[in-house]
Amino acid sequence: MQSHAPTTPFGRRSLTLAHVASQMVATTRPPEKVVHKWKIFHAICTARPRLGVSERSLSVLNALLTFHPETALTGEDDLIVFPSNYQLSLRAHGMPASTLRRHLAVLVDAGLVVRRDSPNGKRYARKGSAGEIELAFGFDISPLVVRSEEFESLAADIEAEARALKLVRERITLCRRDIGKMIATGIEEGVPTRRGGQGPADWQEVHAAFRSIIDQIPRTATRQELEPIAEELSQLADDVLNLLETHIKTKNPSANESHSERHIQNSNTDPLIDLEPSLREGRAARAEPTPQAPRVAEGTYPLGMVLSACPDIVDYAKGGISNWRDFLATAAVVRSMLGISPSAWEEAQTILGETPAAIVVACILQRGTAIRSAGGYLRGLTRKAEAGEFSLGPILMSQINSHLNEKRRA
Repeated sequence: MQSHAPTTPFGRRSLTLAHVASQMVATTRPPEKVVHKWKIFHAICTARPRLGVSERSLSVLNALLTFHPETALTGEDDLIVFPSNYQLSLRAHGMPASTLRRHLAVLVDAGLVVRRDSPNGKRYARKGSAGEIELAFGFDISPLVVRSEEFESLAADIEAEARALKLVRERITLCRRDIGKMIATGIEEGVPTRRGGQGPADWQEVHAAFRSIIDQIPRTATRQELEPIAEELSQLADDVLNLLETHIKTKNPSANESHSERHIQNSNTDPLIDLEPSLREGRAARAEPTPQAPRVAEGTYPLGMVLSACPDIVDYAKGGISNWRDFLATAAVVRSMLGISPSAWEEAQTILGETPAAIVVACILQRGTAIRSAGGYLRGLTRKAEAGEFSLGPILMSQINSHLNEKRRA
């Protein structure tokens, strides 16, 4: 007597057209087809976002596959596994029964497995006189064989998209680094930005254009969203490089010689690069006969913590930031980019201290266009510090928490 293949689920679970479609797929597997169950499982894991299943659901599918004794799944074999919920829970790392049932339903709805429920809802197999399985009730994993090409194609598409996204992210990172350091070099070397009435007014305008592009980057971005941003950054990088190259080509030999001498002198003295003549003159008047290394103010936060809160400042460091001297020198460059006047900078250093003032500048840079006037913001904080109403701690912790929240959302 021929056995009847069950179509409907046991109990109060309803039958949907999607379930019927999955059962149709399961019955159309070619007998000669053979797939490696763990390779196809890996493809399903990669294609998970397109299939609408979670990691926990896949852990249940993994447990189901362990109950099939063979590694190769063929179109002519009986592909029904029939573990009890208790056995399945053990192989799913102790997953609670209620959670297990929910994820089994997800696998059925996604068409990865098909229910073959017995008359009483139990999962079991009936064997013949020779010990072979004549009839089994449980979960049919035939869709893995029938849809193997679909899963592999989805996995390949997702992997290709991930590679493309990684490449565009790397391109953006390289452009950000190049532009930041080239702007710093342009300011430090006094490279003009406008020739014959053409080009940006000054390096602050170039930096503002740079930050406006960076601020367009979404917290969780797709490749399609990042590609136009990468194009803008690449074009800006070419423009900034052209400014530097044009300056090198137009300099005369005498200017080269005097500039090189001045650069050597500057690199051997105060590591804080003074970018404004008035500020340089003011410091020279206050300088003591014996030059001293920059003093880190008492109570300064760890450098690693500051860089975690304000990572963007690293883009403007010539050789990276490995100590406070590098940080202070880079902050001096960034200060000029942000349009903070020498008087506001000098006042902040006097009242806040050299290192806290540099940390505030890094925080201002990190917040980007959220602060309209960097100089006015710095003066406001300086007034608060003078009145004893300012502390760096809340600002740094706010930045760190913001980065953590972005990572969680990503």
